[in-house]
Amino acid sequence: MSRAPTINGVSPSVMSLPPFEAGRQPTTLLSYLELLAHIPLGQSWLLRMQSGLVLDEHGKPVPTSAPYLAGQRIYYYRHMPDEPHVPFTETIIYQDAHLLVADKPHFLPVSPTGRYVQESLLVRLKRRTGLDDLVPIHRIDRDTAGLVLFSVQRSSRDAYAALFRQRAVHKTYEAIAPYRADLTLPRTHRSRLAAGASFMQMCEVPGAPNSETRIELVEQMGAFARYRLQPVTGKRHQLRVHMHALGMPLCGDQIYPVMLPEPDVAALDYSRPLQLLAKALEFTDPINGQAHTFGSQLCLAWPGLFNASVYAI
Repeated sequence: MSRAPTINGVSPSVMSLPPFEAGRQPTTLLSYLELLAHIPLGQSWLLRMQSGLVLDEHGKPVPTSAPYLAGQRIYYYRHMPDEPHVPFTETIIYQDAHLLVADKPHFLPVSPTGRYVQESLLVRLKRRTGLDDLVPIHRIDRDTAGLVLFSVQRSSRDAYAALFRQRAVHKTYEAIAPYRADLTLPRTHRSRLAAGASFMQMCEVPGAPNSETRIELVEQMGAFARYRLQPVTGKRHQLRVHMHALGMPLCGDQIYPVMLPEPDVAALDYSRPLQLLAKALEFTDPINGQAHTFGSQLCLAWPGLFNASVYAI
């Protein structure tokens, strides 16, 4: 099968069954799949197979009694029965034959990850538009709101992805963080970023800079200020780390300066979003030469003034 179908907005994952030593090969496909605890499906393999969500190379559901065949390709779909609902909605602000630009609310991941499948921007948009070939060209964090660019068709996908590789997309973010009267702005902050002691954190380390951000003050309100951030590079958590390094950690940040534990689903608090917004994207369309300038319709909130109704469905 060249392509497995999309089901309820979710594209399948694929695996090839490995060979085993003589006498040690599983007798059934199910007995092998049940050993794969590292693949988080949210449901047991038995239930997935009974629901028709494990397919063979021809796109046909695999029965629970199917034998194990080394080299066979298997397609499967994730589903999280206890997936938390993100109570904010995305907006499509532009769409043509090649591009889709979405305005993502806080708390919504761009692609399926961890306990989020249906509650991801990609799956929501696939369900909404019916575009099975939709793929994000770049990503922003789940905690960050704002613009995300998607490729609509495979034939032109690399032309748009190349814009990001060549740093031909001008990105502007806004952030709210503490105000520092002693800090001269605007300024360009450069540093070397590397993985920190925690899996989720990045940190600045000695060495040649591999990250660069332009930082400007937009306005001040008491002890806080709104900043314009323009990253030249795109390292993970770059804006958060640079602002923290300058003594201005972003309001609502659950990772910097101290990483807080991930709350249980029942304890998710949507009242304090990270005050970071992917505000604008500017680039020249590689297909038709058109100059694109896209702006987010979302706004940040000063501490204590977050209004969830701005994002509510």
